[in-house]
Amino acid sequence: MDDVIRSLFPAAQNYTYLNSAAVSPIPLTAIEAINGQLVDVSANGSLGYLGWIETKNRARAQLASMLNVSSDQVAFTRNTSDGFAAIAAGIDWKTGDNIVSFDGEFPSNFYPWRRVRDRFSVELRLCGETAGRVNIDELMSMIDRQTRVVALSSVQYASGYRADLERIGRAARAVDALFCVDIIQGLGQLPYDLPAQFVDAASGASHKWLCAPEGCGILYLSDRARDLVDPAIVGWISVETPWDFVDREQPFKPTALAWESGTGASALFYGLEQSLKLLLDAGAENIEKHLAELTDRLCDGVAGTYYDIVSSRAHGERSAIVCIKHRNGMPVNDITAKLESEKIVVSPRGDRLRIAPHFYNNSQDIDRLLSALPN
Repeated sequence: MDDVIRSLFPAAQNYTYLNSAAVSPIPLTAIEAINGQLVDVSANGSLGYLGWIETKNRARAQLASMLNVSSDQVAFTRNTSDGFAAIAAGIDWKTGDNIVSFDGEFPSNFYPWRRVRDRFSVELRLCGETAGRVNIDELMSMIDRQTRVVALSSVQYASGYRADLERIGRAARAVDALFCVDIIQGLGQLPYDLPAQFVDAASGASHKWLCAPEGCGILYLSDRARDLVDPAIVGWISVETPWDFVDREQPFKPTALAWESGTGASALFYGLEQSLKLLLDAGAENIEKHLAELTDRLCDGVAGTYYDIVSSRAHGERSAIVCIKHRNGMPVNDITAKLESEKIVVSPRGDRLRIAPHFYNNSQDIDRLLSALPN
């Protein structure tokens, strides 16, 4: 977006880095904040503890603003998988229930539901992919009065397909099902309004489009979800007054914060706060516009070459993830290795090459990739 942002990401200087859908580089401001917290602990032990908690809560508030939800609806976990596992374990499943999802979901949003299927004899209904898209009509036709959960990614990791969350959320709400969304591939590149999109629960993590360290998982639970899902894993900070070590019968917190069981990695929240500040200062709409320009340039450049665009570029369905496929079947791992030898970083996903620019990338990065793609 500008040279100031780009200068904060050494990886953008060292490589043509187009792999934010896997792991984003961390900005220098976040590294400095993390190091500062660790130095403080080394020098002062626990004396800065209240500051650690305040930093964590500021990061929580930043995330809440990005999702248009309240801070007490956002809990920190370890990763995306933890969030979905906690939701799946907290529902009172009954024989005859079903779960509706997509058969190409990333495993974080599959294995918890598979376990429910196997343990409680719940039906797991999976719709298919059509031309790089989730077949939304097929998915919605699977939702009925026995559906307890609709689980879907906001942006699909292997195609970049962006789902119409509001449309699906309305269909789930109509039958009183919980709409659970994997936001890891969207949060940081797209704006969200989870209440307006009828999202009941969402899980994500910090190391992709948020440009933050691994280890900061994000779990959003609406008030409706909090009433329908019990906290399955709890600990000393899950209760209303954690520092009262004597009252062992006190209630658990009535918000999403009940899902935070114990001490977290304080230094990581210092880094997360700085990364989120950078994204918020840039603005979600500005980031989305910049990435649309970069990916349009990419798709225009790919047209007429030896590659086909797999990802949908339709209005409302496109994201910053663009997947392409070699027309003559050149192995995608060979393409990836060739590009990496030229210091261009992308990811192979199945038979597709996944390209994922972020706000630190510029048009020269796209042009360099296009020039280096093997025929």
